[in-house]
Amino acid sequence: MSIVVGVLSLLLTIAFVGAGGARLAGAKPMRAYSEHLGLSAGVSRAIGALELAAAAGLIAGLWVRPAGLAASIGLVFLLVATVARHVRAGDPPALAAPPAALGVLAVANAVLLGLV
Repeated sequence: MSIVVGVLSLLLTIAFVGAGGARLAGAKPMRAYSEHLGLSAGVSRAIGALELAAAAGLIAGLWVRPAGLAASIGLVFLLVATVARHVRAGDPPALAAPPAALGVLAVANAVLLGLV
């Protein structure tokens, strides 16, 4: 495994352990964010669980490449949906930029895992 894939996987893992953990814990900022995007509390918790599962898959992918690839692809779909929700909510591009950037990192990770 290349160093680039390892670094990308770890950066994504850190981001989604934080986000998923905050969603599952019901942190007030995450609740407000979910409400703004029109997500129910149950859907928000499900997304948090998916984010934590993806983080676990990224870590497992350091040793088992297909797990990391599946986790990266799953994150791409999740992040595309998040950007779409921002567009639907009429948010300025600055609010959609963080999930878009994470999506680009997830795509890069998936491509590199597929090539290695």
